[in-house]
Amino acid sequence: MKIFYSESKPEYSSYTFNYGIYCIKENHDDLSAIYSSGFLPYSGNTDLEAEVFYLARSLRVELDRFADTSENRRVNRKIEGLGIKIEYLPKNQLLVADSNFINFCEAYVEKRIGEAMSQARLQYILNISFATDVFKFSIDDRPVGYVLCVCNAEMVHYWFSFFDIELMKSHSLGKWMMWRVIRWALDSGKKYVYLGTAYGSKSLYKVRDHKGLAYFNGTRWDQDMELLKVWCKNDENRDATDRFKQAGDANQYLSQLWEK
Repeated sequence: MKIFYSESKPEYSSYTFNYGIYCIKENHDDLSAIYSSGFLPYSGNTDLEAEVFYLARSLRVELDRFADTSENRRVNRKIEGLGIKIEYLPKNQLLVADSNFINFCEAYVEKRIGEAMSQARLQYILNISFATDVFKFSIDDRPVGYVLCVCNAEMVHYWFSFFDIELMKSHSLGKWMMWRVIRWALDSGKKYVYLGTAYGSKSLYKVRDHKGLAYFNGTRWDQDMELLKVWCKNDENRDATDRFKQAGDANQYLSQLWEK
């Protein structure tokens, strides 16, 4: 993989000169290293020919520490009576064999996501080569959800999910599908499930619902979920100054960067 830096808005008053940090995937074998370094796929520019990833506060489940929570069990009890069938399918096979797949995704995007996800962006995401597989959830051959994933021998990235909106009104379908993918990864001998970013209060459901979590703090994977909850709750009110400059004791901050 190749790493590059893109200059962002400066804050000269505090000597904060931010850079967006990105990497380019050069081959499929790069994926584990890319994700373990805290990068996630970038899909904001549909004209990009290179497959670009951005560095962020990524969240993952470390499956050797995973165990079901009471919330996982509660949601599963409510849904298990529906008899949902789960299929793990190669994405390219599904695109050819299931004509309803794209229509289902487009309908969900139109009703739930809106302008943030254009049809061109959705098609771009579906065509990205490293998005290898799809989990299909159905009741009596009627699809109720899909999850587009990045998978290899040791990891799964739960990337984009699409749901039956009516079923979501009566059941915690999104929570259950995420948990079910995590359980599939555990049963399949994977090491990690990546759950995207962890910013803002809206992301706290991921933190509350699952055990075995760690987040990338810019230097390493940190298991301190209480600190992550504080960071998420305060994200909306932060200024542009970085955490090193915000630290009450900058020396202590530096000494703790590599501690586990």
